Amino acid sequence: MSRFSEYIGSQFGNPRGIVGKCCCIIMNIINKAMYRKVVSNIHLNEQAKVLDIGYGNGYLVEQLYKRYQANIFGIDISEDMKKSANKRNQRGVDGGKIHLSIGDCCYLNYENEFFDVVTSINTIYFWNDTLKGLKEIFRTLKSGGVFYNVVYTKVWLQQLSYTQKGFQFFEQEDFIEFGKQVGFTEITIQDIVKGKSFMVVYKK
Repeated sequence: MSRFSEYIGSQFGNPRGIVGKCCCIIMNIINKAMYRKVVSNIHLNEQAKVLDIGYGNGYLVEQLYKRYQANIFGIDISEDMKKSANKRNQRGVDGGKIHLSIGDCCYLNYENEFFDVVTSINTIYFWNDTLKGLKEIFRTLKSGGVFYNVVYTKVWLQQLSYTQKGFQFFEQEDFIEFGKQVGFTEITIQDIVKGKSFMVVYKK
């Protein structure tokens, strides 16, 4: 694995600087089917509370707010992405409906049963502790709440040069087992692009 590939892979896990901004724009383009899948499956009202894990440049936050005007929260480890996402969603931020913060999804600073919906697109590969992150999501979801976890398949990820370091790889069965371990009562998987990407829907 070249140093350049390793550097690019690290940018997908923690976007920063000009290269990080460019990587996020690329992700917005190549992940459009994933964003559409999430937005079309979610049903919210203006009082609902949503958490987006790894909001990046705020693309999904923007889409959800435009459609539902709900209360959108976000957590990301990149200070640079917080600045970009806040700028992109300035209207919602100024209106008190969008709240973006820096942090780790394994340590969510929210009360129990706070969110109606939690979303994550291509972040779970980078979590320090997969089960702990899922436990935190479960804790902060209301009864009946849903976590939409959107990912690429293990086979597809493993063929990319920049994923050979810093990425964790999971099979569909792993996501189901993790969800059962933390207490989710209903877990379903929906294909986005057959053999390439899918969405795991966890219902509390």
